[in-house]
Amino acid sequence: MDLKKAVFLDRDGTINWDENGYINNPDDFHLYPYAGKAIAELNKMDFLIFVVTNQSGVARDIYKIQDIEAIHDKMNICLKEFGAHIDEIFFSPYHKHGKITPYNVDHEDRKPGLGMFKKALKKYNFIIKNSFMIGDRYADIAFGKKAGLTTILVLTGNGEKEFFQKRNDREYKPDFVVKNLMSAAKLMQWMKDK
Repeated sequence: MDLKKAVFLDRDGTINWDENGYINNPDDFHLYPYAGKAIAELNKMDFLIFVVTNQSGVARDIYKIQDIEAIHDKMNICLKEFGAHIDEIFFSPYHKHGKITPYNVDHEDRKPGLGMFKKALKKYNFIIKNSFMIGDRYADIAFGKKAGLTTILVLTGNGEKEFFQKRNDREYKPDFVVKNLMSAAKLMQWMKDK
């Protein structure tokens, strides 16, 4: 059996708007207008698609695990309208400065830690060297670099601020910087066709 390749996607600021910080209600979750089509394009390229998202609002007592699950249900429904699907969503509810036990710890599931990557690799056994990480924060880029993935920073969400204001201070640099998730999908298609 041929092993697949994977794309790891950050959620907030990459797939959906992230203007007000913590999203704790499905009514406040809105895909970027191009996100469904971009993920459908990645599906056509035969990538496994994983969402890896830090959700420290659980540890900080801003929302509950059930709230995250309801938001992810809405995300999956919205993506279906575009013929797009995600193979699995991994989220990290941890933060060492949180208030809620057992989530108020420093945990390897929190990006840039590799806990969510290890879970995906163990379950799906994809080819690391042909796989990608796409996100809007340097924690996403560090996660991808430490995992051996090709990294793409999108300028949506926090991406523009992080790139233009903080890029020289970062240990890990993205392999590519693009406008948004659709631009990332087009870049990956170009790389595939090259």
